[in-house]
Amino acid sequence: MLFLGFLLPNQLSSGGFTGIATILYYLLKFPMGLTVFLLNIPLFIMSFIKKGKEFFIKGLIGTTSLSLFLDILDNFQAVTNDRLLACIYGGIIMGIGTSIVLKANGSTGGTDMLAYIIREYKPTYRTGNLIVMVDIVIIILNVIFFKKIEVGLYSSITIYLMGKVIDVIFEGVNFTKMIYIVSDKYLDISDKIGEHVGRGVTGIYAKGMYTNDEKVMLWCVASRNEAMRIKGISKKIDPASFIVISNAREAFGFGFKRE
Repeated sequence: MLFLGFLLPNQLSSGGFTGIATILYYLLKFPMGLTVFLLNIPLFIMSFIKKGKEFFIKGLIGTTSLSLFLDILDNFQAVTNDRLLACIYGGIIMGIGTSIVLKANGSTGGTDMLAYIIREYKPTYRTGNLIVMVDIVIIILNVIFFKKIEVGLYSSITIYLMGKVIDVIFEGVNFTKMIYIVSDKYLDISDKIGEHVGRGVTGIYAKGMYTNDEKVMLWCVASRNEAMRIKGISKKIDPASFIVISNAREAFGFGFKRE
């Protein structure tokens, strides 16, 4: 319903087989849900062979449900005819829906299932790159058939936002931080971090290749706010300390996530 309420009435595409179905819907009046289902039949067969029964069943359920709702809700009125609003909200909502399916290790067919199958033959290929490549081709086809460059530009925004929403749902907005500190006063710094921030610190023996000096590099994992406090502690104790702060996608263990 949400795809139909935002993207389809404005000729916008979220990539994948729905993008192809959108073209056929407008040019030949083919039912969109039926088109999506038929396009996925070869992938169902290949997924059963290459990915096994469980993946096949989940993909079949997801794609069948998507196809049915696309056709059932086809007569609903568009939420908005403003293409900018449609691509923004359509991308966000598509991202949320896709994340729910992916978190259940399922699939609604289309490019994600195609990417899984391709990686069975070419394991070195990245799933994300494969999906993006196929989506780009489909967007180009949308521009060619609808003869409107704006369709491609707005559809690109939709796909970008959908990807960002998926990243946020899977990885969160507050990345864990990794802090590396090189200082001659490493003992004082590590003690203050434990005392004032409550985070453990690991000392890693290192060697400066330019100066040939042996040093102890401190390594610590903390939240974003804690990372700023650790930086402040280090600079207060040793203004000349060398600090590197980087994002860590996930951290598991005491004080962090636990599976």
